[in-house]
Amino acid sequence: MHPIQMVDLKRQYHKIKTEVDEAVLNVIESTAFINGKPVQEFANNLSNYLGVKHVIPCANGTDALQIAMMALDLKPGDEVITPSFTFIATTEVIALLRLTPVFVEVDPKTFCMDPAALEKAITPRTKAVVPVHLYGHAAPLDEIMAIAKKHDLIVIEDNAQAIGGDYYSKNGIASPPVAVRKKTGTIGHIGTTSFFPSKNLGAYGDGGAIFTDDDQLADKMKMVANHGQRKRYYYEMVGCNSRLDTMQAAVLNIKLKHLDEYIKARQAVADFYDNAFANNSKITTPFRATYCSHVFHQYTLLLEGVDRNGLNAFLAEHKIPSMIYYPVPGHQQKMFAHYETAKVSLKITDWLTERVISLPIHTEMDTEQLEFITTKVLEYINR
Repeated sequence: MHPIQMVDLKRQYHKIKTEVDEAVLNVIESTAFINGKPVQEFANNLSNYLGVKHVIPCANGTDALQIAMMALDLKPGDEVITPSFTFIATTEVIALLRLTPVFVEVDPKTFCMDPAALEKAITPRTKAVVPVHLYGHAAPLDEIMAIAKKHDLIVIEDNAQAIGGDYYSKNGIASPPVAVRKKTGTIGHIGTTSFFPSKNLGAYGDGGAIFTDDDQLADKMKMVANHGQRKRYYYEMVGCNSRLDTMQAAVLNIKLKHLDEYIKARQAVADFYDNAFANNSKITTPFRATYCSHVFHQYTLLLEGVDRNGLNAFLAEHKIPSMIYYPVPGHQQKMFAHYETAKVSLKITDWLTERVISLPIHTEMDTEQLEFITTKVLEYINR
């Protein structure tokens, strides 16, 4: 049996090695390491794949969020609402820009932002909302967008874990409304993503991108990412320096062609896990809402009456990696302790952080590995 990894990038690479090696060597031969031709090619290819007007590549997913917020002309103290149950980058950039993070509750099934909690948290200082498509499952964007429209708020989708996911949005034209398929990251005013190597669409280093259909926002975000300039050496605003390397763009151009295939492979792994754990009362397998496709960046179990840390250690003893995403929610992190908005009671979030555990899931998993993993999980839980 192949060694089990949370993500097996080496075996994935070997399947596309010829294409990747040629693309990387072409970049080296060209010596256009910054803003080379593959960068714009990738932006165009991703734009076509997502069905969005503008794709702005940048250095990483955290920069993508920061650039998006910098382009909105927000003022210090303006409030940005986001779930506490997410990776720290989502909320970190809010504080970095001297904005105020406002933490809200998530749905215990989807692990994504609860629209009712969002509406309750809105104040006159609220300017933006950052729903997170956690683990590969989309947040309920129809409801979130309706609330944002009502209160004149900007919606920035954190799509770092759900690139390639489908969302079935009600267009509101037909009676009754019919579902229109869109890609996650393209429904809000701005979408952001990460190309960290372990992501469903991962580079061989850092990378990120921003999406929008808004021409003015796109123009401003391009300036922000390029030192605040449209024309070289003429700076219109304070910006930053955030670029996608040509080498990474070349790799991503290859991998984008395989993204749908990669998603199907992850979904097949998830189906195997679902079936294996279906009849165990102590395990809740990932929920799949009808309004979206789950692309399974992570396969996360919710445990009840199980020593989660004990299971984590037991699996490690048998050379099965597992991860806890995330053991400490944002509102409990020391970095946010001085914010009054962090002193909230988020019982569902706290409950989830004590019970979730993620199992290996990637494009190269085989039946032997999956049988071994599920057997060991059930062995521990049923003993």
